[in-house]
Amino acid sequence: MPRPVIGVSTYQEPARWGVWEMPSVLLPEAYPRLVRAAGGLAVMLPPDDTADAARETVAALDGVVIAGGADVEPVRYGAAPDPRTGPPARGRDSWELALIEAAVEQNVPLLGICRGMQLLNVAFGGTLHQHLDGHSGGLGVFGGHPVLPVPGTAYAAVVPEETVVPAYHHQAVDRLGAGLIASAHAPDGTVEALEMADHEGLVLAVQWHPEMGEDVRVMTALVHAARARRALPGGGPGSGRAVRLPA
Repeated sequence: MPRPVIGVSTYQEPARWGVWEMPSVLLPEAYPRLVRAAGGLAVMLPPDDTADAARETVAALDGVVIAGGADVEPVRYGAAPDPRTGPPARGRDSWELALIEAAVEQNVPLLGICRGMQLLNVAFGGTLHQHLDGHSGGLGVFGGHPVLPVPGTAYAAVVPEETVVPAYHHQAVDRLGAGLIASAHAPDGTVEALEMADHEGLVLAVQWHPEMGEDVRVMTALVHAARARRALPGGGPGSGRAVRLPA
């Protein structure tokens, strides 16, 4: 069977190379490297501007990864911005929320990473802590801290033991979104993994950055779920059933 095709959302930033400097869509190389190490084929998903585009994009994929990046705009979860919250990335917010909705509706396996976990929570009506300390190694430096799985969860089935993970974030999940459960915590109680309960497919998100470490198990779980979905009768791209997000 061909390797599952895993779409990864991208940053949208100015970039410079050679004699050129222009708006660009970017993805740290560590993301496709992790997808390849887990047995998948990585493709980039640059922002588009319609929900229809998100549905068509997801329908062509075996799995979706929502990558890390900028803070989610607080208006998305009904909050005023904290002075320590970064500038909004409105195009990414809209596009990635649409990708999440499309993946859940079509039952395409979904993995959120850092910002991707926060967006998953917001997509289901949850809120975020806009600032916390101690979850990075300083400006531009990844830190590390333990993560403890919640027994009986899908995450614990993939990573059953306590692990030290590479982390770089200053925001985190506050109130859980509807239908989501916490499946791992940091020692200070910060929610470190989320998953969707009572859902046919894999919907999992982690607050840390697995692409910056050596442990490929979280991404392997996504690739395995994508491969299993493709192997089902009538499986593969375009075969998902509709599951509506809460209004």
